[in-house]
Amino acid sequence: MKTLVLANHKGGVGKSAVATLLAQYCVRQGHRVLAIDLDHQGNFSEPLIRSKRAVVAATTSDLLLSSDTARVPAGGFVLVRAGDPLLALERQPALHTPFARNLGNFLKSVDDRFDVCLIDTHPNPDIRLIAALATADFVVSPIQLNQEAIDGVRALLHHQRVGIHKIKAVLNPRLALIGLLPTLVEPTPFQRTNFAGLIERHLPLMIKLSERQGDCAFIPKRSAIAEAQAEGLLLWEMKKTAARDTWTEIEPTLRRIVAVILGGEGSRAV
Repeated sequence: MKTLVLANHKGGVGKSAVATLLAQYCVRQGHRVLAIDLDHQGNFSEPLIRSKRAVVAATTSDLLLSSDTARVPAGGFVLVRAGDPLLALERQPALHTPFARNLGNFLKSVDDRFDVCLIDTHPNPDIRLIAALATADFVVSPIQLNQEAIDGVRALLHHQRVGIHKIKAVLNPRLALIGLLPTLVEPTPFQRTNFAGLIERHLPLMIKLSERQGDCAFIPKRSAIAEAQAEGLLLWEMKKTAARDTWTEIEPTLRRIVAVILGGEGSRAV
């Protein structure tokens, strides 16, 4: 099993939508998927519950950290949903090391049952994010195309507690950044300028779809994605032409990320 964490130190970037799309895509491709929602807001959990495609574990995700006996049911697509006790974990610093250890041991215990584990995280740099990154193989960072978010790339890499460099050096040397994933991208001059600036400044950190200059992965801002999230629908099954067009637009990005996760294709550590 390969584990991917969706991480960004800023909220509202469409991170949970990306996690949902990746989970659905992996299942569509025939992969066995474990979805874990470590954000107490539950924005990854709710669309998957509404879709009725996943087996929802009785265990909530806080127990994966706070208990050493957490279990999940059988199934090819299993969701460990968010729980309110996630909020209390950061306030128990003496237990942070056991929390991270419990999550790692849990993932090892289900290693042969799933092909992919997708973990959505809360934007706060707390023990939930640390534990996830300490156990993961890969990380993708959804990012909005504004100057504040672009400047925040440095924090993603160098934050003194949860920066990728720190996690790799101290806790998890195998962790690899697949790349930055611009989200909520609109076809406006402002967004095009920021996208070009992001590529120019951080090209080694982008997810390249091909060798063509500037051909990097992104998720567009489309009402069909928001509708699918709100109603638990699958884009490729929606009858609206706009939804099918959106699926055609984003499928290369999802395919590329999953190829890296499962094939090691183009992965890199930073």
